[in-house]
Amino acid sequence: GSVAGLLPGATRFGWRNLSCPACKVLFTALDAGMELDTSLARIQSLAVSVCVNLRLARPEVCEEIVQLFEQDMLTAWTRSILRPSEICGLLVGPDCGHWDIYSDWNVTLPDTPKPPVRPPVPPRPGAPTARVLFLTDVHWDQAYQPGSDPACKDPLCCRGGQPRGMGAGYWGTYGRCDLPLHTLENLLQHLAATGPYDMAYWTGDIPAHNVWEQSRADQLRALRTVTALIQKYLGPLPVYPAVGNHESVPVNAFPPPNVPGNHSSAWLYEAMAQAWKPWLPPEALATLRMGGFYTLRIWPGLRLVSLNMNFCSEANFWLLINSTDPAGQLQWLVSVLLEAEESGEKVHLIGHIPPSHCMRSWSWNYYRLINRFEGTVAGQFFGHTHIDEFEMFYDEETLSRPLGIAFVAPSVTTFVSLNPGYRVYLLDGPYPGSSHMVLDHETFILNLTEANAPGAVPSWQRLYGARETYGLSTAFPADWDQLTRRFQVDEGLFQKFWYLMYKGHPPRQPCRDACKTALLCALRTGRAGDPKLCQSLSSGLPFQEIQARWRQRRFC
Repeated sequence: GSVAGLLPGATRFGWRNLSCPACKVLFTALDAGMELDTSLARIQSLAVSVCVNLRLARPEVCEEIVQLFEQDMLTAWTRSILRPSEICGLLVGPDCGHWDIYSDWNVTLPDTPKPPVRPPVPPRPGAPTARVLFLTDVHWDQAYQPGSDPACKDPLCCRGGQPRGMGAGYWGTYGRCDLPLHTLENLLQHLAATGPYDMAYWTGDIPAHNVWEQSRADQLRALRTVTALIQKYLGPLPVYPAVGNHESVPVNAFPPPNVPGNHSSAWLYEAMAQAWKPWLPPEALATLRMGGFYTLRIWPGLRLVSLNMNFCSEANFWLLINSTDPAGQLQWLVSVLLEAEESGEKVHLIGHIPPSHCMRSWSWNYYRLINRFEGTVAGQFFGHTHIDEFEMFYDEETLSRPLGIAFVAPSVTTFVSLNPGYRVYLLDGPYPGSSHMVLDHETFILNLTEANAPGAVPSWQRLYGARETYGLSTAFPADWDQLTRRFQVDEGLFQKFWYLMYKGHPPRQPCRDACKTALLCALRTGRAGDPKLCQSLSSGLPFQEIQARWRQRRFC
């Protein structure tokens, strides 16, 4: 009863109802319960009552999600050194407590001096190019039901129940819904007919958002089913995957490799290695099995690194134990990049969660690596946010010279209220001296209003091309930096970006003033929690408010 009084007036279900006082009550009680050796059933009962009283979800969902998370969460919590105020700073926000207790760790950079900077130049006319298909955030819902309720009270809808108005569409729905398998199959049929592509990058999140009721068997079925569909329709095309945060169960739970036994992620990585064996060489499969990341040579002069970004994630509660370079992944990345630099290779980095969404220490170390190896890292490609955006990287000395860009591509799924979509990157192609950088990109969507109309046939269509739409002479980091400055003064251009960012189905509420400032700040920020990167916006909006606005618009 006392917990219920902490949040009067919560009118709808959602994790945002977790207030700071309620969080501290919950974790103080958990702390005390574990110190007093309270039974698991009592702790479980407390967690369920907090979830119900704060209307985080329906009672049935609360019970299922507590049962699913309790074992891993309690193991991580008891082995961590975080206390209630620190974990609530992590879960609710910096106003609720200081949590980044590992803020001073650093990866070791090589003694080898950084090579002289050579600004990128466009390839000569007629030089070979390459087309990269980019798929991310598929989120197949195994229980999707056309005609069912798209506006339910659960975290994920279109899975049953009588709709009050229009039911869930056959091909997908604008709402809190993921995709049926026949939409994914239709996409792959379309891709098979419209290539050719030289390769595909696929950056994770295969299962749906019904995270309260998933099992390991569900996740493995999603992994194997979607992988098999891709192999069926795209045939011999090389596909290079990355691990998403929804692949595991519970969601976001990725213990570092030193966590043994049933808690470990071996069940998942082993299944991935089996499913992806046709695409990856033995050395890549070895590190995939160990930690969910790998490197391989795509063709002479170009190397790929697939990162497991769950080791940087604020939502991965296993990092409560120790968040200092989990799995040694960043130090491993240093060695891969140094070897590439010495052998004259360029490198593409792919991953699920974009760098600015990472824990601060991990994110700042990653930023240092992009600075040190700016002549080697030719492209960065991420997903996770479900929308179409990018993150800039600047020189660490002045934060003014653009030296890198992380492209964040839109999702295949509709979650939340989006059209399904995918991306194609045009690269400087395979020839001696190629930059291997992105020269342009195109985004394609399935317009659900048209596709779900009676008698319609689904038609995937080109939404826009980057250089054509934004008037870019090239698509190098300096061009995107210049674009963010044009957004500040050209309102029409910014509103076009806002429309395209949501795959042609933006929120009803327009983005102006504080929303615009927060978004422009996000585009300039390739590392977490750095107000210096947004000083040029001179808006007067406090950085904490900007960060709060970022959190509000996250779908993932």
